[in-house]
Amino acid sequence: QVQLVESGGGLVQPGGSLRLSCAASGFTFSSYGMSWYRQAPGKERELVATISTAGTISTYADFVKGRFTISRDNAKNTVYLQMNSLKPEDTGVYICKQVGVPGYWGQGTQVPVSS
Repeated sequence: QVQLVESGGGLVQPGGSLRLSCAASGFTFSSYGMSWYRQAPGKERELVATISTAGTISTYADFVKGRFTISRDNAKNTVYLQMNSLKPEDTGVYICKQVGVPGYWGQGTQVPVSS
């Protein structure tokens, strides 16, 4: 049974930091690229960042470049998203996703950014 379980979300003030984790099981984690998406209230889901299988290549949406860092630990079957200099517009549900087919999704973790 495939599972992607996100954690690390929570209320944070503007300018603050959070580190999200996504623990994977049920598939060969090191064989798949992984992505983080987010969905803000009333908006469509958008891609935030993607990392290659070995973690050597990562790409970012323009709106998080220089502030967020995606990483992975294949020994722990976990992908991370380090978020710094958070802004209110970063508020949303952050969801991890397996790249490619079948493209499993996690359930997401809430990140409200507010003072």
